[in-house]
Amino acid sequence: MSTPAPRPDARLARRPPDRRSAAVILATALVVCLGLAIWLTHGAEEVLESVSQGNGIALWDRPVLTWAESVRTPTLNGVIAWYSNTGGPLWQPIVSVIVVAFLCWRWRDATPFVLTAVAAGGALAITYFGKRAVGRVRPPLAEAIPPYEYSPSFPSGHTLNATVIAGILCYLILRHTKPYGWGVRLFWVAFFGLYALTMGLTRVYLGHHWLTDVFAGWLLGFAWVAVVIALHRIWRAVRHREEGRPIEEERAAPALRPGPASG
Repeated sequence: MSTPAPRPDARLARRPPDRRSAAVILATALVVCLGLAIWLTHGAEEVLESVSQGNGIALWDRPVLTWAESVRTPTLNGVIAWYSNTGGPLWQPIVSVIVVAFLCWRWRDATPFVLTAVAAGGALAITYFGKRAVGRVRPPLAEAIPPYEYSPSFPSGHTLNATVIAGILCYLILRHTKPYGWGVRLFWVAFFGLYALTMGLTRVYLGHHWLTDVFAGWLLGFAWVAVVIALHRIWRAVRHREEGRPIEEERAAPALRPGPASG
C-alpha cells in the first residue's frame, strides 16, 4: 500500500522572494530604463543635428510632406484632424483625467494619478523648453490644414505628450495584468503603441510638423517615460524596504482585461 506524497507546506508556497534576488531584478530594471532613456535622448540629439545640418533623416522631411499632400481628401482631412485633436491641449487632459480617475477608483490606489501627473508635467516642460531652444519654423501654412499653429515646430508637442501619456498608462496597466499572460499584455502594448504612432503621423499629414519633429517627439517621449518608470521603481523599493516588506506586484484588475471576463 503506497503512502500519499507529503503535501508541501503552505507557508513555503507563500514565502516571499529572496531579498537578494529582488535587488538584482530591481537593479536590472533600473539599468534598462535609464540606459534606454539615455539612448533615446541621444537619438533625439542626432535628429536635431540632422535638422541643423540639413542631412540624414532631415532629407525625408520635404518628400514625406509632399506625399501627405498628394493623398489628402476632404473626408480624410476631417477624420484625421478630429483624431489629432484628441491628443491636443484640450481633449487629451480631459480623456486622461477620466481614465486615471477610473484606474484610481478601480485599484483603490493614488499611484495612477501621481505617476500621470509627474509624467505629463515633465512632458509639458520638455515640449516648452525644447521648442524655444530650437525655434524651428513649421511647414508653410499654404501646405497645412487649418486651424493653423504658430508655435515653434521642434519637437512635436502632440507627439511627445501623446507618447508620454500612452507610455505611462501602458506601464500602469501592465503592472496589473501580469496574471492574464502575454496575450493580454501584448494587446495593451499594441493599443497604446499604435496610439502614440498614429498621433505623430497625423501631425505630418496635417502639415503642422515636419517628420523629424515627430521623430524627436517619439524619442523624447519614450525617454521621459523610461525615467519616470525608473524613479517609480526606486521609490517602491525604498518604501517597501522601510516597511520591511518584499517588493511585489499589484493584483490584477479584471475590468482591464480586453474581451469578456471569465467566470
